[in-house]
Amino acid sequence: MSCTCPLNTPQDDSKSCQTTDHTGAMDTWQMLLAAILVLPFVWLVVFHGRGDGKSGGRPGRLPPGPPYVPVLGSTVWLTNSLGEVEPLLQRLIARYGPVVSLRIGSRLAIFVADRLLAHKALVERGAALADRPSLASVKLIGENDNLISRASYGPVWRLLRRNLVAETLHPSRLRMFAPARAWVRRVLVENLREPGGEAAQPVAVVETFQYAMFCLLVLMCFGERLDEAAVRAIATAQRNSLLYGSSKLNVFAFFPAVTKHLFRGRLQKVHALRRRLNELFMPLINARREYKKLAGEPRKETTFEHSYVDTLLDIKLPDDGNRALTDDEMVNLCSEFLNAGTDTTSTALQWIMAELVKNPSVQSKLYEEIKAKAGDDQPEASEEDVHDMPYLKAVILEGLRKHPPGHFVLPHKASEDMEIGGYLIPKGATVNFMVAEMGRDEKEWDKPMEFMPERFLAGGDGEGVDVTGSREIRMMPFGVGRRICAGLGVAMLHLEYFVANIVREFEWKEVAGDEVDFAEKREFTVVMAKPLRAHLVPRRT
Repeated sequence: MSCTCPLNTPQDDSKSCQTTDHTGAMDTWQMLLAAILVLPFVWLVVFHGRGDGKSGGRPGRLPPGPPYVPVLGSTVWLTNSLGEVEPLLQRLIARYGPVVSLRIGSRLAIFVADRLLAHKALVERGAALADRPSLASVKLIGENDNLISRASYGPVWRLLRRNLVAETLHPSRLRMFAPARAWVRRVLVENLREPGGEAAQPVAVVETFQYAMFCLLVLMCFGERLDEAAVRAIATAQRNSLLYGSSKLNVFAFFPAVTKHLFRGRLQKVHALRRRLNELFMPLINARREYKKLAGEPRKETTFEHSYVDTLLDIKLPDDGNRALTDDEMVNLCSEFLNAGTDTTSTALQWIMAELVKNPSVQSKLYEEIKAKAGDDQPEASEEDVHDMPYLKAVILEGLRKHPPGHFVLPHKASEDMEIGGYLIPKGATVNFMVAEMGRDEKEWDKPMEFMPERFLAGGDGEGVDVTGSREIRMMPFGVGRRICAGLGVAMLHLEYFVANIVREFEWKEVAGDEVDFAEKREFTVVMAKPLRAHLVPRRT
């Protein structure tokens, strides 16, 4: 299979997601409607308090935050967008402290930026925050919550997560996909190679990273090495659905009984995007059904012995009549699997390689370690080799500390009244943890905005850091506690393996006049606003 074309860029995806519902105009009308509705209720603010935490020092008060209007939520939404919530929260934290609250519609959302408070909440009181808030948009499009990322803390979630961890992400299962990773490594190196060396045009790497990671996750999910056209069709449909959902469905957090009519075009668009995923996924799922029936029969060279879909076909939901998963539920779980492992890994790869381009001495030190472990006579730096590369691990950890792909973990929901930092967190409140703020906290890290992998080696301020956060939280790129990312192990494996091999193959150089820019932009993950371009000089002939 030849994999030479990059994925669609985000700009292409946004064009393909345009609808005829005039969403920009509708957003304006929503703001006007909110402003009109605010006026009769403004006087209520006096009785409900400013929410700024200045009403006294008694315990049990809600965390501070900006004024709000009942039903409509915090008044900051009249001048700020949900999509740009992080700069707003940084201003609020500077004013009020590390625990602040916002009203998003009628829902109370708490944001925590302190690592010690995060540990008390997620580890010491983990059971009370193991649930997920329901999303109005899920109900409006007629889906259920039978996904690992959004299922309530209960038997369905335990079953789905245990299935993923034990049957697909367990080290014994991951070893079965070693040939797939080696194949994707070859694809990645081939697509990064510049004809003509330094005289050639610099490589725009993010599309190449996205495509390579997507090839690998599609194979792990469906157990089939698909041709390029099939992979690209799935990638386009998946990315269109992901970007549209993450950017266009936030409006349903406000007054869903009204916005479902104002923005019905968005719901229709989501249904169309989901139908497209069904069209692409169901033939692959049905092919695995047939494969399982023919156990022991010879298989095609492109067919793998095991896949995530195989495990989904075996699941029975005991609390729902011991039924099997529906086709729609399997499509959604496959989509979740692809989302969780593609953009996060490709985003982390881009940030790490950008830092290595900008810090050639770090790249040189890393290359010397790789070269010492994987000699020129070997076709690759093997997975066994990378396990014994401490500086490589330090580079990966430093990349995840400074540039976590997600600046927030997925929201938690309080299942009972609890206390964080002296404030009352009432039952049902949504609690969010600010990952980037903790990893960049200058009170905890020496020169946090500098890229210094040595901090994770002996004597550094990150020596022995526990990325799971069970002992203490210094950084939490994968979340912490009972809802920690199930793919932590495979993510670290993929990052170490692919970084080692592309540094082994190429010297990564900055492009004169097109220097690395570390400005951020929020998509599904937090990506480079100006995607990385670099000259790649082959190290091996």
